[in-house]
Amino acid sequence: MSATQIDEGKLEAFMGQAVVDMGAVISAPLFVIGEKLGLYRAMAGAGPLSSEEVAERAGAAERYVREWLRNQAAGGYVTYDPDSDRYTLPDEQALALADENSPFYILGAYDLIASLFADEDKILEAFRSGEGMGWHEHDERLFRGTERFFRPGYRQHLVDTWIPALEGVQEKLEAGARVADVGCGHGASTIIMAQAFPNSEFTGFDYHEASIERAREAAAAAGVSERVSFAVASAKDYPGEDYDLVCVFDCLHDMGDPVGASAHVLETLAPDGTWMIVEPFANDRVEDNLNPVGRVFYGASTAICTPASLSQEVGLALGAQAGEARLSDVLREGGFTRVRRATETPFNLVLEARP
Repeated sequence: MSATQIDEGKLEAFMGQAVVDMGAVISAPLFVIGEKLGLYRAMAGAGPLSSEEVAERAGAAERYVREWLRNQAAGGYVTYDPDSDRYTLPDEQALALADENSPFYILGAYDLIASLFADEDKILEAFRSGEGMGWHEHDERLFRGTERFFRPGYRQHLVDTWIPALEGVQEKLEAGARVADVGCGHGASTIIMAQAFPNSEFTGFDYHEASIERAREAAAAAGVSERVSFAVASAKDYPGEDYDLVCVFDCLHDMGDPVGASAHVLETLAPDGTWMIVEPFANDRVEDNLNPVGRVFYGASTAICTPASLSQEVGLALGAQAGEARLSDVLREGGFTRVRRATETPFNLVLEARP
């Protein structure tokens, strides 16, 4: 290409962005290491620390920790004081990196990301063949990482914001209701609701048996097993009827036949029941999703969500950025007559569907 065809300013800006992306990708394993070794926890609230002090607190080798700290400082995850040769984890970053119970905790996402590198060959073959790749076929870190990525948001919003945004649902749950959590994964959403509404009974369903086993363990650890049960079942055949509330969290778009799933939800709801659909936030037009959040979700959709749907019957492949209009069409095709946006966050869209 001749030099006159290239805008050097645009090229330079793109190369700068590419270097930032390289730095983020190559740092991803170091975030996982920092979490597993407790490096972030060792620094939280401790003020300025030398590499020797961080290493001692975490029980790790100083030379590795020193290099790790410099990577973290270059990325702005910790700060560095050259006069004292000490590093600080600011309180704001500590909320995101050192406290797994924080609503801002982000490190769980890196288990999910690691799983994609492990599954590269399978995803590559799916691109070539056009065939799907089932959720159960992924590296096991995907299941753990997905729960840990979404759980902080569920803790922050589910009980305090999302359920109150539904018409009459909170009152039912407080009095005592029957709830089905379909596509529950490791049961984080089910358990959060059970802890908040002790008069209600909850059943979580997922087709992935290993996730159901983990959900049962989590419910026992949380002390809610008497009111929470889990069973292996799909969204189109889970048992029960007259549920006051059916929930699907960040999984409708993964289903091969979301219209068929909608029809089954309608069959299992009580006449005055409610279906809460939580999906990754998306606008209806592609151009309105071309932003950092959309980039994350389109990436996950390419490697996880779209292949999952294509591996099932129908294979509608909504994708993780379907948007309210397309999702509403699916719900109405399944037989629901009333669909509305109940609320939203920067990461989630919450729809309410009623018969």
